[in-house]
Amino acid sequence: MTDSHNSGQHKDREAAAAEVRRMWQPTPSWTQPDPNPAPTTPPPPPPAQKPPVSSQATPDPEEVEEEAVEEEQPDALSQEFPGDSWSQPAETPKATPDPWTQQPAAEPAAESWTNQGAESAARSKEPAADPWAKSAGYEPTGEAWTRSSEPAGDPWTQPAQESAQPAGPQPQLSPAAQHFFPQGIPGQGAPQPDRQVSYRADELLQALPLPREAPAEKGVRSVLRLRPGTSERLERIARATAATAFRRPVTVTIANPKGGSGKTPTTLLLAGALGQARGGGVVAWDNNELRGNMHLRTHDTNSRSTVTDLLQAMQMLTQPDARLGDVGAYLRHQVSGQYDVLTSATTTYAQIEAKDFDQIHRLLSRFYKVLVIDTGNNEGSSNWREAMKASDVLVIPIKWKSLSCAAAVQMLEELDHQGPDAQRLIRRAVIAVSNGPGDVNKEVEKQLRPYFESRAAAVVDIPTDPHIAAEGPLDHSALQPATRRAALELAAKVAEQITIALNVPR
Repeated sequence: MTDSHNSGQHKDREAAAAEVRRMWQPTPSWTQPDPNPAPTTPPPPPPAQKPPVSSQATPDPEEVEEEAVEEEQPDALSQEFPGDSWSQPAETPKATPDPWTQQPAAEPAAESWTNQGAESAARSKEPAADPWAKSAGYEPTGEAWTRSSEPAGDPWTQPAQESAQPAGPQPQLSPAAQHFFPQGIPGQGAPQPDRQVSYRADELLQALPLPREAPAEKGVRSVLRLRPGTSERLERIARATAATAFRRPVTVTIANPKGGSGKTPTTLLLAGALGQARGGGVVAWDNNELRGNMHLRTHDTNSRSTVTDLLQAMQMLTQPDARLGDVGAYLRHQVSGQYDVLTSATTTYAQIEAKDFDQIHRLLSRFYKVLVIDTGNNEGSSNWREAMKASDVLVIPIKWKSLSCAAAVQMLEELDHQGPDAQRLIRRAVIAVSNGPGDVNKEVEKQLRPYFESRAAAVVDIPTDPHIAAEGPLDHSALQPATRRAALELAAKVAEQITIALNVPR
């Protein structure tokens, strides 16, 4: 009784596996059945004593095979097992095999598993005998799982085929197959969703690895090809900030009504630092209404022309075909700082008005990216006020002396009453402290530094430099390293405030 029960479970398991292989495996089965199976269980009784179809979950191909053999040789089976009816109930109709487990009779039954000799014979179009074939008298009709719809070569000599996922809806398993495969068919998992790949340029650029930091250029680190130190790294950041590409020409105004507060040296230091960081495109303009002293603090490289000569040639320079070289003929080019200089008049008979400022400002904005304007000492002059209106950033040079700081405080209070634009200009202001020898009053610095830090955006200290104190032409290559670093820091702070100003609508 136990052997029969185990045999029935074995047949159900084999039937479920046969169904799964037939439904999902495009390649032939690897299992080779025994060509001469020995009966391990008693053969089924005569057809009149077989159980009904409803009593079996799924017809077993081996039972169908035994039924076919029984129909061909009924006498031999009945003589071998006379009167064995204990395993089936009496007077039950014959079970009809399920047609979907069999293949049509007209379909050619080619063996799916062949040896190397059969494959080579098939290539030469000559029939070859299958050494694994069964005898002619034993040809079961229900052995559907050992055959395929088309002949296949030897799976050991052919490359493995990729199992293709079904494109359409997957068929459901029968109850017998679901009993042995409760988790679904092995290898037939749920299709994975396609991963969304982004091809946006900004995302691809962000995914790129950052360039390696260049080695140090100064000191022992440069000899050993090491990374730069903290000081050199900060200097590189300031240089990159000063070289910011602005979306339009910008104007920086240097103003303090007190004479001798360092307006002209601060203008040249800032213009040179911006010119070296940006590689040119910077002009320093002496916007004094009468006579300034920028022509005394710069090198006379190629021209003695002044703003008066530029105004006389304005009609020619404003033509559509005017070029930078035409304007450069009236300017002084400073080689060490990589910037140009427009000096003020050297006589007192030609005073610059507001309309003159507007013409010069439009002309220089056409050919230069950054305009650094030095102003005079008269806050009431029209060109001084026009410079304030055109400014993107205000730089206030001071010395830690009572008169210099008092004039700057009075100017800030006056601008604070000129409206919202002037108030925004104060908030974006940068204080440049440039002290000469003996100009520092510690008590004044203690009292007024907190005030300037609260009103302005930044305070930059420029150390005392003998080259600036000599009051001659300012050469950037002759400055001390600390002075050049301070000038670069001033340029970086100004560039930051320009960026803020450009993001705020005027």
